[in-house]
Amino acid sequence: MSKASPPLAVSSPTDLVFGRAPKPVTCGFGLTIGAGQVFPELNFTLPPLSIEEATWVQVRSHYERIAEQIVRRSAALHLPGLVVEFEQLPAMTDRPQWGAEITAILKAGLKKLHEASGIPGALRVTVVDLRDADRPPLLRTGDSWQKTKEAFICAAQAGADILSIESIGGKEVHDEALMYGDLDGIVFALGVLACRDMAFLWDEITAIARKYNIVSGGDTACGFGNTAMQLAGKGMLPTVLAALVRAATCPRSLVAYEHGAIGPSKDCAYEGPVMKAIAGVPISMEGKSSSCAHFSPLGNIAGATADLWSNESVQNIQLLSGPAPEAFLELLAYDCRLFNVATRAGEAARLRDWLVASDTPSSAEALMLDPSVVIDLATAIGSAGDGYSRTLAAVRTARDAIQSAISAGRLKLPDREQGWLKRLDSAVDNLAATEAEAVERAAPTYGHLYRPEAYGM
Repeated sequence: MSKASPPLAVSSPTDLVFGRAPKPVTCGFGLTIGAGQVFPELNFTLPPLSIEEATWVQVRSHYERIAEQIVRRSAALHLPGLVVEFEQLPAMTDRPQWGAEITAILKAGLKKLHEASGIPGALRVTVVDLRDADRPPLLRTGDSWQKTKEAFICAAQAGADILSIESIGGKEVHDEALMYGDLDGIVFALGVLACRDMAFLWDEITAIARKYNIVSGGDTACGFGNTAMQLAGKGMLPTVLAALVRAATCPRSLVAYEHGAIGPSKDCAYEGPVMKAIAGVPISMEGKSSSCAHFSPLGNIAGATADLWSNESVQNIQLLSGPAPEAFLELLAYDCRLFNVATRAGEAARLRDWLVASDTPSSAEALMLDPSVVIDLATAIGSAGDGYSRTLAAVRTARDAIQSAISAGRLKLPDREQGWLKRLDSAVDNLAATEAEAVERAAPTYGHLYRPEAYGM
């Protein structure tokens, strides 16, 4: 007799909406995420500037000014709350004390804001995954892993409220498979390698978060799904393949929540809606407000289920209005006002449906964020067993959703994409049935790219 799959945290598309998650998270200076409001999540980076001893005072000065901008604009806009994300740059993870210094600067700004105006806030620190410095990556051992781990510890000690990472386990295979449009390799990389690495990594991150009584946030398949999205956007890959990759990233990112993460998910994790449906965690999303960092076909629909609304990242440069981080905080704030007014008026579902309807007719990638498809993906993933079986189920569900939407007239694709969909249809049907078979199939083509021991194999 088969074991029944656990129930979804959100089982109906009707209940999947922005601002509300079954398991809200409280952190930082009294900020509760997912309890009925959408908050801005501001992200920023340096203008072109080398990071070294000779420039470190200048680097610090940029972040000090950004902290001042956050305090000034947040108070002027009377924000109901906000999250600030500090995405470390590689040199700041490679030298963890540098990352800790910037963490402390930004946390001091949030504290000043809270004490002066009562605005609740939290600081997310996203550490760089340095573990692909070695080829093939060692992942669980070596200097790169030790520095990555130390960066988490230093961030926690310096005042981080939420810990996150854009992890790279499986990427050494996925990158090559993606360039060749090899669905077998893509599903192997995500369903076998990435899922195994996520289990190891998030046990470690969660242990650090618990030690310092802060939040183990979540990961993102940015290096997988968003790479496919950007390549498809430039015409280098079919968009229908990018859509299948988007679905295939969901089981991999779910592993973080099965190993102690509680959210909010990362903003560039477009798999977030499926995480909310399965695990009930609050999610951060980015769409039209992140065009300062990248283009995407997910400008409106990304907001349909968001609990935090992000701009991805913007350089600290001067615009006509003022510094770019301050300007984008204002942009996010007005978006969030609209979300929250709709909720208070009892019209959240209507706004959500408009956000969905504005993007799905022309994009198979956007279709993957449609709440009805999200629930189908969540159901298929939740009913499967190991990481590979889940990834296989997600890809098949995504393929069926695209075909169904085309047949119903809800999605229109160019002839070239229709041709690719036919090829991918056959590829999906011929994917390996089990993890063992997938490993065996991948060995001749990709075996030289990864170390089995790095994945506990």
